Amino acid sequence: MAGAVQHRGALDRQAATEGGLQPGVEEQPRSRASTARKRSPQKTRRARICNVRLNDDEWSRLTTAARTSRTTLPAYLVRAGLAAADDAENTAAVIAGHRDLIVELFAARRHLGQVGNNLNQVARVLNSGGQPAELDAIVSAVQRAVARVQAVTDRLLAQD
Repeated sequence: MAGAVQHRGALDRQAATEGGLQPGVEEQPRSRASTARKRSPQKTRRARICNVRLNDDEWSRLTTAARTSRTTLPAYLVRAGLAAADDAENTAAVIAGHRDLIVELFAARRHLGQVGNNLNQVARVLNSGGQPAELDAIVSAVQRAVARVQAVTDRLLAQD
């Protein structure tokens, strides 16, 4: 029964239908937790704990990746770690080799940028009717840069 029944100084607002709506009282919205899907029990509980230290950049990149894949960060790290562990070809030596190739490609890219700048200067001199003194050196630098990029590309193709 709804009414002015007092119990330790508080009004009893329970409806006569035991939990139904009160006259003049709006229904409270349900919390998200009560409507969330229940987790299915894991077959084997994870009993081991592994702490990982991350810098701000690593934290940001990993949380963004986990959010994109709609998982928690720990679940994302477990899946990524297990995927790497299951890949027999993904050894430390292969990863180090990839890093070396990437370093080499970035160096070749910088070199090509410098050569491109020199070629622009040569073009400016040629367009103004002059003859640049360093033309042979620039052509040689272009050939070296092309050979460097070709060598790295060949190494990448040989690994696959």
